[in-house]
Amino acid sequence: MAEPLKNIFSKSLMEPFVAELKAIYPAFKGDLFLSQLFDPQWEGLELKQRIRRISEVLRLYLPDAYPKALELVVRTTDRYLQRHGEKLTFEYAFLPDFVEAHGVSDPDVSIPALETITRWSSAEFAVRPFLLQYPERMYRQMLQWSEHPSPMVRRLSSEGIRPRLPWGMGVPALKRDPSPIFPILENLKNDPAETVRRSVANNLNDIAKDHPEQVLAIAERWLGNNPQTDWIVRHACRGLLKKGNAAALAHFGFEKGIAGIQVDKLRCTPSVPVGGRLDFSFFLQNQSEAAVPVRLEYGIDYQTLSGKTSVKVFKIKELVMAPGLALTVEKYQRFQDFTTRKHFAGIHKLTILVNGASMAQCSFEVSG
Repeated sequence: MAEPLKNIFSKSLMEPFVAELKAIYPAFKGDLFLSQLFDPQWEGLELKQRIRRISEVLRLYLPDAYPKALELVVRTTDRYLQRHGEKLTFEYAFLPDFVEAHGVSDPDVSIPALETITRWSSAEFAVRPFLLQYPERMYRQMLQWSEHPSPMVRRLSSEGIRPRLPWGMGVPALKRDPSPIFPILENLKNDPAETVRRSVANNLNDIAKDHPEQVLAIAERWLGNNPQTDWIVRHACRGLLKKGNAAALAHFGFEKGIAGIQVDKLRCTPSVPVGGRLDFSFFLQNQSEAAVPVRLEYGIDYQTLSGKTSVKVFKIKELVMAPGLALTVEKYQRFQDFTTRKHFAGIHKLTILVNGASMAQCSFEVSG
């Protein structure tokens, strides 16, 4: 079994951090800090609770004045940057969390601090309460960050303003109206850093869930400019493609409801235990007299805790099927529980999708 991610927040991480902090703040009571942090309740804390606990206990051992305490946090971050350069170090997530937990009422010092800290440990979660409390100021700030020399700061300008940032605090105004986001993404669409371009694509994918027509309009303008921007558009439209959106499919050369493509002989495992896997196969043939671009996917209607179903679509491949071409496709899907996905007993449904259209279905039972 994989080591729980929360265990990276350990004494072996915090003891060197204490040494870095003491190098610039000799009065820091590192032993007391560590003793209070790793108290008997520590083992019972989950990931985000551990991050917040570090920032809360750290605050107790820094100067009472927040600006002075924050200065020490930023100077410690600078020591890491000077020695190691810019990185996305998740294990130091307590540094931006320190600003989120204690500095929202002091934006004049907190916002510049996040600009530095994000170069070592990404601050996309920490900027969310600032977006809620100071929206217009943060929209201007993040637009400025989109032109920053640091790719980590540029990434923050997109990642932090995503309407549906996973595990992030919600910003309802951006779900309703994503217009403040678009100038930022325009600045970043040709960014040299892959991490920045990926964030742009993920941001657009978020927006497409509420405003698909706006993302499709962007796709039409951006497609064909260069391969990197084409990749952004394809990745941004992945949710629309999985939903079988006809306009999104057409952007990439797929016709929904095409004639001539047949799916036959679908077979699937009749019963799957939680922790097991579903095996399935089917026969795919192009019976037309023309080559056909095909996007091949499968969907599973998962049972949920409430007794309803939730559909998730998985891509198999994309190909151009020559006239008369016939293929046997074999796949499997694991039903192993993860933190982000739990499986529940009951009847499930498997659907084979060709260019977003349902072509064949079979049912199977998941047992607990």
